[in-house]
Amino acid sequence: QVQLVESGGGLVQDGGSLRLSCQASGRAISSYAMGWFRQAPGKDPGTQREFVAAISWNGDNTLYTDSVKGRFTISRDNAKNLVYLEMNSLKPEDTAVYYCAAAFQFHLGNMWPPSYESYDYWGQGTQVTVSS
Repeated sequence: QVQLVESGGGLVQDGGSLRLSCQASGRAISSYAMGWFRQAPGKDPGTQREFVAAISWNGDNTLYTDSVKGRFTISRDNAKNLVYLEMNSLKPEDTAVYYCAAAFQFHLGNMWPPSYESYDYWGQGTQVTVSS
């Protein structure tokens, strides 16, 4: 089992920055590809969360959704069991609950990026609100 706890969310003005952290425990995340997802307010909780960014187990590969390219950066520190999402030039449309997720590399094989269904563990989320 892997437990994931997100932190770093908050209220920020349009154009501001935030750095989200995802602290893992239970197992080393070096065996996992990691992803960040978000769910905007008003969205049905039963619907698939929106992909934001992913990073491979060793950090060699990263992927971003088009709307955040050039503004967000995903990174990881396997020694500390931490994953980060640096968010710059934030916009009101970035307002959402942000979730961290882990996909077991052994199950992924050569799959990149991980499919939504490949993510085995999810955090509880952290709220990011960008005011205009």
